[in-house]
Amino acid sequence: MSFIAVVVPMVANGFGDAWFGYRDQRVMLDLLLRTQAASAATTIEGFFDRIEDQLASTVQQDWSASTGEQHRLDALGVLRRVPAVVSITLVDGDGIERLFVSRIDLNRTASGVDRSRDLAVSEAWLTGASYGPVTYYRGSEPFMTIGLAGNRKGAGVVVAEINLKLIWDVISAIQVGETGHAFALDQLGRIIAHPDISRVLRGIDHETSSAMSRLRKIMDTAAGSAVATRNLEGEAVIVAMAPVPGVDWTVFVEQPLSEAFASIRFALWRTGALLLAGAMFAAALAYWLAQRMTGPIRRLEEGTERIGDGELDHRIKIATGDELERLAEQFNQMAEGLQVSQERSERIARLKQFLAPQVAELVDKTGDRSVLAGQRAEVVVVFCDLRGFTAFSAQTEPQVIMRVLGEYYEALGSVITRFEATLTTFAGDGLMLLINAPVPCSDPALRAVDMAVEMQNAVQQLVGDWRSRGHALGFGVGLAMGPATVGGIGYEGRVEYTAIGNVVNLASRLCALAEDQQILADAVVAEAVRGRVSLVALGARPIKGLDESVLVYGVESQHGQRSVISSSDPKAVSANR
Repeated sequence: MSFIAVVVPMVANGFGDAWFGYRDQRVMLDLLLRTQAASAATTIEGFFDRIEDQLASTVQQDWSASTGEQHRLDALGVLRRVPAVVSITLVDGDGIERLFVSRIDLNRTASGVDRSRDLAVSEAWLTGASYGPVTYYRGSEPFMTIGLAGNRKGAGVVVAEINLKLIWDVISAIQVGETGHAFALDQLGRIIAHPDISRVLRGIDHETSSAMSRLRKIMDTAAGSAVATRNLEGEAVIVAMAPVPGVDWTVFVEQPLSEAFASIRFALWRTGALLLAGAMFAAALAYWLAQRMTGPIRRLEEGTERIGDGELDHRIKIATGDELERLAEQFNQMAEGLQVSQERSERIARLKQFLAPQVAELVDKTGDRSVLAGQRAEVVVVFCDLRGFTAFSAQTEPQVIMRVLGEYYEALGSVITRFEATLTTFAGDGLMLLINAPVPCSDPALRAVDMAVEMQNAVQQLVGDWRSRGHALGFGVGLAMGPATVGGIGYEGRVEYTAIGNVVNLASRLCALAEDQQILADAVVAEAVRGRVSLVALGARPIKGLDESVLVYGVESQHGQRSVISSSDPKAVSANR
């Protein structure tokens, strides 16, 4: 296994290096070839730009009897300076041929031939410059006609025949690696420029043109990236292309794949040799390691089993100074992290027993437990419990009681969580909740009333089912608002968050007064939500533990009727529970 553990990563690393090396080389070749293709296109464009600049000197002056000789000298000067220009025809502003000079034909002066309908002349009038299609002189040498209009109508148009064979110098100067080269095609896929001049001088070759047109389509689908294909000789090459503006040509640069990826092949051979040497070394190393790894491995096994069984405080002690020691340290770090995570989870779980889940997460995340310290706060205290639960629990099997309580708390729990209330006390069927402590909230009275309404609605959906099973149960809620002392109380290992004050007693007494479907609130809550909640004033009622009577208000819920306090003594109402 040790041998495999060493060799397999080496093999994977070798192949990974080869793959990434190939990919990097491919990206580099793509960039190189595209750059050289663009450079060649720019050079060819510059070749025509220089010709245009020279031809422009012949159409600077308007035609007149006095300027004929000057036009002739300008045209001869262009022939002398630009070897690629074979002939020049000067046409005046009316489209009449005024001068023709050539390297291979007889010169003509004032022939009077109307050239206005010639394609080169008409296009030059429209666009300023025109490039004709490539033609072949005597079926071999490529030529092109260029028309250039003067800067005004009277200067006329110059039409020049260009020998494209001279672009061979531009193409031949482009070298890609040792054997790569560039070539140019016209819009019909014919080779216009190639380092092998014989390919250009063959003239129109339909087989070559067809192959070059297919190559251009392949390159078009590659969206400008270099592609691997085969050239006219059937050799595998990588090719990139770039358009030549103006003349609608395309420049291609290619390099044989055997040359382009020679470094990758060398790297593969080198990797293979290293893998072989590494495998031999790994075999020897595996044998040596097997003699000294048994003890540490056994301790690792025992340690991981204990950590896996939940002994997160256990630490694996190995001092071999090698990978096993580092592995043991990693296991120890993992166990420490799991222990911290477990402690945090337990801490949050304890906080969630009396805080809203969002508050518990906040206290644990920030580490700020000051929200649990004793302080004075304006709170809304909410008490709720089941009507008739005492009689029900005395006559019912424990399994049924626990099932009913489970349904009851499940319905209330989702409402309490949604309103982010703080649950302070479970007492059988009764709950005590705080709003606005320990974390303040906006409009606590309205939030408490809305929560109480949803709690009443949620439980009333259960009451019908309970009664169909013969359980005479109801649900009442009481809430009051006022100052109270809030904070965590208890002893080490057991702390609960609660509130102390008259407002707590008042809310508890109002809950005891409430009959099934009733939500009773004190005057402070009623005043805070007045105009936003449907309330019924129920008058002043004596409250046990308070010297003066308290104004009581009823809140209407979806299932509730208009809240009316029973005329019976509050003590009797409490006793009926």
